[in-house]
Amino acid sequence: MEKPHHAARQSWWSRQSGARKLFYIAVPIVLIIALAIGLGVGLTRGGPDDGEEPDTTPSPTPTSPPRNGTIWQPAVNETWQIVLLKPLELAEDTTSIEPDVSVYDIDLFTNEVGVIETLHRLGKRVICYFSAGSYEDYRPDSGQFQQSDRGRELDGWPGEYWLNVNSDNVRNIMVERMRLASQKGCDAVDPDNVDGYVRQPFECATVKAMETETCGQSNENGLGLTQQDAINYVNFLSEEATRLNMSIGLKNAAEIIPQVINVTHFSVNEQCVEYSECDTFAAFVQDGKPVFHIEYPSSAPSIQANVVSNICSGDGDAEGAERFSTVLKNMNLDGWVEYCNGETFTTETEA
Repeated sequence: MEKPHHAARQSWWSRQSGARKLFYIAVPIVLIIALAIGLGVGLTRGGPDDGEEPDTTPSPTPTSPPRNGTIWQPAVNETWQIVLLKPLELAEDTTSIEPDVSVYDIDLFTNEVGVIETLHRLGKRVICYFSAGSYEDYRPDSGQFQQSDRGRELDGWPGEYWLNVNSDNVRNIMVERMRLASQKGCDAVDPDNVDGYVRQPFECATVKAMETETCGQSNENGLGLTQQDAINYVNFLSEEATRLNMSIGLKNAAEIIPQVINVTHFSVNEQCVEYSECDTFAAFVQDGKPVFHIEYPSSAPSIQANVVSNICSGDGDAEGAERFSTVLKNMNLDGWVEYCNGETFTTETEA
C-alpha cells in the first residue's frame, strides 16, 4: 500500500514576507553604522591615543581665602604692625612673630600666599596694601595702564603718578588687584592714594610733637580730580571688596570721611598729629571702627621719650587720638616699630 504523500516543510525564513525580511536586514545594519559613528566621535573628542590612558586629573580649584563667609570688622584699639618696604620673612613652621599683635598690614604684591597663610595660622588678621590712586612702574601689572590714565607726579615720590580714578581701565585693574587679594586670603585691603583731589592748603605751623615744620598740603593731580570723584571711587572699591568678602579701609582723605564712613571698615591714617587733624579721624572710633594711626618722627628710630609722649597724649596736636591704634615708624615702613608704651620691635623681612 502506498504511503500517503506529505507536503515539503518550509523554513522559518521562507515563511516571512518580503517587507519583514527587509526589516530584519536593515536593523542590524543601522545599529552597526551608529556604533561606528559613536566610536569615531569618541576618539575625536579626546579618547585614548596611541595607547595612552585618558587624563583624569581634575581641573584646578581656585584658591579660596580662609574666611568664614563674614566680612571682618576690626575692633577699636586693635594692635597692629605695618611693613611695606620688603616682604615678611616667615618660615612655614614658625611658631611666633614679633611684634605679637593682632593685625599685620603688608604689601599685596611682594608677599606670597604662604606668608598670609602663616600669619593666619598664628592667629593674625591680614590687611593687604596696594596703591589704588597712583601709578608705580615697578608693579607687575603696570604695563596695563594707559598713558591717558596718568596725571602729574606725586610730590616727593619720583616716578609715581596720580591716576584718573574715573577711568574704566584703571578701575578694571583695581578690580583685578582686589581679586588677587581675595585669592591670597587677605582679610582686608588698604587702598592708598584715593585722595588725589586738590586740597585746601593748611596754614604753616610748627608741630612740637614731631619736631618738624609743615607748610601746607595740596595735591595738584593734573587730572582735575575732585572730592566727589574720590567719594565715587571709594564707593566703587568698597562694593568690589564687599563682593569678595573683604573689609576695606580709608587711607587718609579726611575731607570725605562723612560721605564714606558707612562703606569703610577702618581708617589708616598717616600723620594726623603732625597736621593737627586727629579729631577729624576720631569719627571712625565714634562709629565703632579703629583708626590705624602712623606717625613718622624725624628722629626715628631713636625717638626721645617726650616726643613719644606728645604723640600719644591725646592732647594738643594729638587731640582726638586717645583711642587710636598708634605706631611710630620710619618713613620707608620697614620692619621697625615703636608703640606708645615705649616698646620697640623689628619684624624680620627678606634681605
